[in-house]
Amino acid sequence: MADVILSINAGSSSVKFGLHHAGRTGWPSMMASGQIKSSEDGIRLVARDADGGTALDETVAGADPDAAYERLLAWAENLAQPDPLAAVGHRIVHGGTAFTGPERLTTEAITAIEEFMPLAPLHQPLGLRPVRAIAGLRPHLRQTASFDTAFHSTILPEAARYALPRRLETEGIRKYGFHGLSYDYIAHRLEERWPGTAATKTVVAHLGAGVSLCALEKGQSVDTTMGFSVLDGAVMATRCGSLDPGVILYLLKAKGFTPEAIEHLLYYRSGLFGVSELSGDIRELFKADTPQAREAVALFVRSVAREVAVMATSLGGLDRLVFTGGIGENQPGIRDAVCRHLAWLGLAVDPDRNSAAVERIDAPDSRVEILLIRTDEEIVIARDAVRLLTS
Repeated sequence: MADVILSINAGSSSVKFGLHHAGRTGWPSMMASGQIKSSEDGIRLVARDADGGTALDETVAGADPDAAYERLLAWAENLAQPDPLAAVGHRIVHGGTAFTGPERLTTEAITAIEEFMPLAPLHQPLGLRPVRAIAGLRPHLRQTASFDTAFHSTILPEAARYALPRRLETEGIRKYGFHGLSYDYIAHRLEERWPGTAATKTVVAHLGAGVSLCALEKGQSVDTTMGFSVLDGAVMATRCGSLDPGVILYLLKAKGFTPEAIEHLLYYRSGLFGVSELSGDIRELFKADTPQAREAVALFVRSVAREVAVMATSLGGLDRLVFTGGIGENQPGIRDAVCRHLAWLGLAVDPDRNSAAVERIDAPDSRVEILLIRTDEEIVIARDAVRLLTS
């Protein structure tokens, strides 16, 4: 009998979920996947089955997330029959140095996770919200956590260390890296599709509402663009990306900003939204075609290309670039523009293959492989849950 796992991925811009049959080896098989999102009438739950048919489309009246999770659990339990629902796995953004792999969500583990709230104030509460809801609704249902930071625990100290006094590093100020579940999936997918090429110097660009890049070698993280927080690296939807620390000091001392005002500015009012003065959604910026929108897109492309070069430096070269994430998977214009900025590194996109969004989009004369791989964080969560249940 296969275990049935419900995966919940509570991110900054959406709550995704997946229901999987999980055998003892290999990847779990997807039964259905969907999203929880707000609507005018309440909270809407939508999901499609493995064949693309509608598996769930209901609206829970009001704005009570517990009611939405109760409906999600009932739906998952019904779909799992005759098998029981074995566990619920969650994506937790920050595990610090305490969690370098998936973990059963005991009371002690949840308490430890809560201690990382100051390190991920935007994401950590979102990840723990469904954990608490399900613990209240189904006290005996096992829950597990998969940590975005865990995949980057292989980064060497010289790449993870900031040039600050060592005592601050011992207090936890260091590079952690994020989007680890996505990079975990991509690393395994690459080995499945191209066995024996794990040593290939690979940069993965996870481009979505949050943006980061990862340098992969032998299937492990060597470096990544996000650091102590999810603010670092490339320009994002509403987050600034890399910023001179002097700007923060200036805002505090000369402009009278409070720490809370700066936090709100950097997380919610910057990035594409701040530069365009319109939207953090790159699709909206393409439609707007205002000078500010064009400048925001150009800044985004430039920052992503810059970070590819930074990751290539950490690898000592570049053999393969992988695009993934909502923007990376669905915006051929962004993929093309990024690679044009990197033509000096030998990247060239095939226009037809790029428009068709096939797996390999590099032109015949490109010196670097350019791939498009759709990530699946929910299946990684399910795989981790099964490993914990059977260990």
